[in-house]
Amino acid sequence: MAKLIYVLNGPNLNLLGSREPEVYGKDTLDDVRAKCEGKAKALGFAIDFRQSNHEGELVAWIQEARTEAAGLIVNAGAFTHTSIAILDALLACPTPSVEVHLSNIFTREPFRHHSYISKAVKGVICGFGANSYELAVEALAGLMAGKRAS
Repeated sequence: MAKLIYVLNGPNLNLLGSREPEVYGKDTLDDVRAKCEGKAKALGFAIDFRQSNHEGELVAWIQEARTEAAGLIVNAGAFTHTSIAILDALLACPTPSVEVHLSNIFTREPFRHHSYISKAVKGVICGFGANSYELAVEALAGLMAGKRAS
């Protein structure tokens, strides 16, 4: 049985493809899911892909990942910049995790430059559109194989 990677998506990511395509690209969330599943399968992993507009639901899924997932990819959307609850859930989760963003948050509005959740993850990938997720799957595969970033 393939090791499971949770991919958790926060608010408004259900609108990908139609919401500000000049910022987030034209890929839909289903396109992102397909990319993740393809990359994971090639690396011997399975994906559990979820999206919620509710902070508490994301927290519950992170807590669930403690026992159910081998790795965790989180795009917390706007909660990245506001949620201590998601930070605390990630800090309590020993599962290796990667933060992902479609856009480069450091070239956008100043309030987007700070991520509360970065403190709790192994790394951050941003600015590569839907490919950011594929890069995160590769990074987690390496982490789970015991490879260290250099």
